Amino acid sequence: MDRLFGTDGIRGVANTYPITPEMALQIGRATAYLCKKTQGKRHKVVLGKDTRISSSMLEHALAAGVVSMGVDVLTAGEISTPGIAFLARNLNADAGIVISASHNPFPDNGIKIFSGTGYKLSDQAEDEIQALIESESLHTLRPTGADIGRIIPVEDAARRYIEFCKSCLPKSHNFAGLKLVLDCANGALSKIAPVVFSELGAALEIIHCNPDGTNINDHCGSQHPEDLVTAVLKNRADAGLAFDGDGDRLIAVDEKGNVMSGDHVLAICARMYKDLGLLKNNIIVATVMSNFGLFTALKEMGIREAISKVGDRYVLEMMQEKGAVLGGEQSGHIIFLDHHTSGDGMVTALQLLRAVHLYGKPLSELAKIMTALPQKIVNVEVKNKPPLENIVELQTAIAKAEAELKNRGRCLVRYSGTQPLCRIMVEGPTEEITEQLALMLSETVRRYVG
Repeated sequence: MDRLFGTDGIRGVANTYPITPEMALQIGRATAYLCKKTQGKRHKVVLGKDTRISSSMLEHALAAGVVSMGVDVLTAGEISTPGIAFLARNLNADAGIVISASHNPFPDNGIKIFSGTGYKLSDQAEDEIQALIESESLHTLRPTGADIGRIIPVEDAARRYIEFCKSCLPKSHNFAGLKLVLDCANGALSKIAPVVFSELGAALEIIHCNPDGTNINDHCGSQHPEDLVTAVLKNRADAGLAFDGDGDRLIAVDEKGNVMSGDHVLAICARMYKDLGLLKNNIIVATVMSNFGLFTALKEMGIREAISKVGDRYVLEMMQEKGAVLGGEQSGHIIFLDHHTSGDGMVTALQLLRAVHLYGKPLSELAKIMTALPQKIVNVEVKNKPPLENIVELQTAIAKAEAELKNRGRCLVRYSGTQPLCRIMVEGPTEEITEQLALMLSETVRRYVG
């Protein structure tokens, strides 16, 4: 069996391997078995889901697997991925499981597992789960009678997470006087984000907040901010906030309708943290996909940077290694380690608006702290993922692009860790050069890769 876990849990088309009820049952059993390694207490797993039509199917299968091993399941209902990471700690659970495929289209789904401390599982723990499933021995370990687990709804799960989000701001801090547009991607934050921001005093216009099981991420949310831009300009709002389906990333729109990447948000929050004396070790963690303009901005602010591989788990690992409290990705995954153990779109939005409040300036002015280099990202669908370094034609094309850029930009070609895609990123001195080189590399990938 190939490795079940990718860079962000187990993911695929729902009701096909490995995202089937049968596999979910086994994953639940294996996770519960690991939880029971700690002796002397009643064990429990908190379980949540996004709004996809397939999430309930997988929820019931996972819950059945967990309780069949003698571990209780605390069901949190529809809640964000970072919401489950929080609840794992808050409810003193042994683990947290969330059913979501994040920003992927609705036919996909996924299973992400957190430890009881709120951190994503280590590679070792993931491999142990897979080994248990492959051993086919779990069915011999099931308890009977009163030792079977129970399924217990957590009626106040959303409220617990709402209060946590609000606690990430200084006491008595509010957004009275701000007009915001929220795009909840018809996803897990649809019933949560409007409550948080309204209770903090903001005036709201809400779009894409009516999930029907099939419209999650459908031309909306962080991947498709076009409707958000229109709504911000139409309503003369101070800002627009777009989340993805599972609520762990944020893309913002300023009052002039400009889309701000995670790099802009990271630069603004880095300045705020430094000014407030919160930037531990004076360092920010970014990724190889971060725009070069971010590194220039950090240098001008006197802030050191560390660069990780793409993926919020790798950002987190480097943050822990370097003793950083702030790090993130261009895609909008931002981690505020002084508040949470994972990327959280709600926490990111609150901290960004905190900067607006602190400096008394609109987002368009704050965003000037960073000037982005022209950048083009192209996603090419692939059927297979052969090692890119072994494809001579592609390496030749990359060398040609780098020679043309000289020291005026860069290019990066990598596979997505969660989708059958090869991502091409080019940064250059002009839009024209950047577009040309991105087109050349994408055509090479289509011809010779997968």
